[in-house]
Amino acid sequence: MSVRPVIVVHGGAKTISEDKIAANHAGCRAAAEAGWQVLCQGGSAAEAVEAAIRVFESDQTFNAGFGSTMNSEGEVEVDAAIMDGATLGWGAVAAVQRVRHPISAARRIMEEKPRLLVARSGERFALEHGLEMCAKADLISEEQYQEWKEEAEVADRPNTVGCVALDVNGNLVAGSSTGGVTGQPQGRVGDTAIVGCGLYADNRLGACSTTGDGESIIPVVLAKTAIDALVGGNHPDQAAQYAIDTLIDRVEGEAGCILIDHQGRIGWAYNSQDMAIAYMNEDLSEPAVFTGKEQPLAIA
Repeated sequence: MSVRPVIVVHGGAKTISEDKIAANHAGCRAAAEAGWQVLCQGGSAAEAVEAAIRVFESDQTFNAGFGSTMNSEGEVEVDAAIMDGATLGWGAVAAVQRVRHPISAARRIMEEKPRLLVARSGERFALEHGLEMCAKADLISEEQYQEWKEEAEVADRPNTVGCVALDVNGNLVAGSSTGGVTGQPQGRVGDTAIVGCGLYADNRLGACSTTGDGESIIPVVLAKTAIDALVGGNHPDQAAQYAIDTLIDRVEGEAGCILIDHQGRIGWAYNSQDMAIAYMNEDLSEPAVFTGKEQPLAIA
């Protein structure tokens, strides 16, 4: 029996200024549509997650791939990870440069041998496996360069992007990609590439992708906390809120998370001012897009 597919994407939990709302909506819609095209043609959740996140990595509105924030040395170092809920297989890269689509490198690693490859080893892997490479400067947008040059405090810079998907075979996959934090020390790695923190997927429960302050997400193991909160049939909205409440209770920082459970129900929560979200399923003619949670999802 086939399962009704569903996909949810996020473009980061942060304050989104009025002049950036349209770009965030358009980017999330495009990412959800790219992943949905894979799912509605019978493609796998892993293919859908990769397709969606590649859209984010090509859009300078978002802090992933091209348009990523710049570190203390004026360079872009990116992290990405993906996890399969059927096998608990995973792959990740961190602090890599010259890789056009780090999510594709993460997926290829997952398929070959679950591991986290950092810096030059991640770049070497991508090069040896024929993935798209680029000059280091090609990942820097003009906007990001000016912000780094001026040491600007940027309130509306979105965090990590991510995606969770359920395919017709009932398989769940989660993925995340990020450029880190503006001005971060060279080699700094946040939650995105760490299983259980930046993402988690288990077909028995659900899939989760997180976004926000990595140093706050890591100690509360945010993605796994959200997934564990699905035990007993709790709705993903409740589980997501529980995870964010746990973070608020134990550490300081802003974060958000998106969830799909094994039944295809969706939910999300965040404690930042805004969070760019889109989702798509068979009931919709086009993706539903949000920058804030205007109304609670039906708890069913």
